Amino acid sequence: MKEYLPSDFLPILVLLVAAIGFIVTTMIVTHAIGPKRNSELKDAPFECGIDSEGDARAPISIKYFLTAILFVLFDVEVIFMYPWAVNFKKLGWFGFSEMVVFLTLLMAGFYYVIRKGVLNWERD
Repeated sequence: MKEYLPSDFLPILVLLVAAIGFIVTTMIVTHAIGPKRNSELKDAPFECGIDSEGDARAPISIKYFLTAILFVLFDVEVIFMYPWAVNFKKLGWFGFSEMVVFLTLLMAGFYYVIRKGVLNWERD
């Protein structure tokens, strides 16, 4: 096994310093030479070219957030299933049993979500 010396990491450190230097230099230069014309109309908040109306703290249904979290939760399962599918033969029965346990737990969570009525969008 090869032992790494600190000098072996020098190219990575140089690249990191160069990238950070480029970012900082670009931000400073664009701020220094950029136009500074402020006006009430220019500084007014807008969303997609439409003037803002009402309070930004308007209540949003918790069902929206629950649905978003569930989407992320069940979408992340694909991150685990792709590598498993690619290495299916190499993992053998152990890999298959691990995926069965994973999917069982995932489906148990999905069953719990359905039983709690999180996906029902009718008014309460």
